[in-house]
Amino acid sequence: MKTKQKIWLGVGTFVMVGAGAVGGSGPLPADALPRIGPLASLVSGTAIPRPPSGAFVLAQHDHGKEAGEGGEQKGIENLPPDLAFAVRMALVRGHLLVGDQLVKQREWNGAVPHFLHPAEELYPDIKDHLAEYNVPPFDVALTALAAAVKARKGGEAYTGARKRVEQAFAAADSGMQEKRGDDWPSFVTEAAVEAIKAATEEYGEAIVGGRIVKPVEYQDARGFIWEADRMIESVSGSLQKKDPAALKELRARLADLKKVFPTAVPPRTPVKDQAALLAMVSRLELTAVKLM
Repeated sequence: MKTKQKIWLGVGTFVMVGAGAVGGSGPLPADALPRIGPLASLVSGTAIPRPPSGAFVLAQHDHGKEAGEGGEQKGIENLPPDLAFAVRMALVRGHLLVGDQLVKQREWNGAVPHFLHPAEELYPDIKDHLAEYNVPPFDVALTALAAAVKARKGGEAYTGARKRVEQAFAAADSGMQEKRGDDWPSFVTEAAVEAIKAATEEYGEAIVGGRIVKPVEYQDARGFIWEADRMIESVSGSLQKKDPAALKELRARLADLKKVFPTAVPPRTPVKDQAALLAMVSRLELTAVKLM
């Protein structure tokens, strides 16, 4: 209950700021953004300082290279251990999800970073905890999957490696669910919200001068939101029993978020600016609290 009280207070103030932005004729003023970040971070019960630039600190990449140098990890270590593991797994799955969308469109170059980042940025912080959830190591499968994409190999080279990674995901879900017990639906909802928060940060990195100039960050955000949607649906039966009205509202808010990312290959002009997206996410957080 203590954590949920923090969620409510943080999100409540966040929503008041965001609501003013959406109801106005333009985006939030620059001096409003620093107030949003720290309050949103209270969803996890942890206040994460915001840098002066107004950018979020969780889930940032150096996309000038094939893979970043772990910026995506900032802040996750401050979460409770089970939640940190779940969020990292969600980000891995989000990367691969949008990467798979790009592979299906034969956008091989665009897909490559999303298969490299999980192995090079996220897996190192996951590997030492896999045994806690009875998950077999899957670094070899991740590497094989990335190699298949870099070589533009579809067919069995890709689907076989993807299947082995999916088996690890299934094992992780099973292990975490066993550990969390009856708290599982609430836990999944909280982890999904953390993944969505990471998406807002990536989206802000993607936009410069009113244009989407960093497609990989836009795609990261898309993948994280699509993964959060998958997570919510995976426990929707339990959430429906808990609060059907809240679940309906949460689904509607997720659907609205997905409209900000109409295609895997981004448009030049963003559908929403980051301030508008932050306001949308603040309302989604408020709805999600009812299901935690």
